Amino acid sequence: MSDASIMSTRAPEPVGPYPHAKRAGNLLFLSGFGPRTPGPKSESLQKIPGVTLDENGAIVEYDIEAQCRSCFDNIVAVLEDSGSRLANVVDVQVFLTNIADDFQTMNKVFAEYFAGPPESGKPNPTRTTVEVTALPAPICVEAKVIATI
Repeated sequence: MSDASIMSTRAPEPVGPYPHAKRAGNLLFLSGFGPRTPGPKSESLQKIPGVTLDENGAIVEYDIEAQCRSCFDNIVAVLEDSGSRLANVVDVQVFLTNIADDFQTMNKVFAEYFAGPPESGKPNPTRTTVEVTALPAPICVEAKVIATI
């Protein structure tokens, strides 16, 4: 397969003009994924797992565990639709809007998906986690990965 942009039918439509993933040689670069439900942008921005919004679209309360699970599930779907798999992930970048309150929970959920000995089938990738002031949707976590194909 040549270098190509990839769109998944099992992931939420991107909020901007970019693909879900881009293959370059045997590397797969995923765009950032948050906890949105699969489907068109207009619908998925209204159905965000683990988020309660007010009438103006601002976050009233959130469940970071539910958001992380949704975020990582979106990544798994794009990996699989790209011809890769979770075990091929080599690097993860995680962005949190409240690292003081949410890091421990994110780390726990991250370990369920990514951390483990080689025989577990989990990739145990490198990771960077940073706090950001906002994300481009009413979410509290976003992650992007690099994997091999």
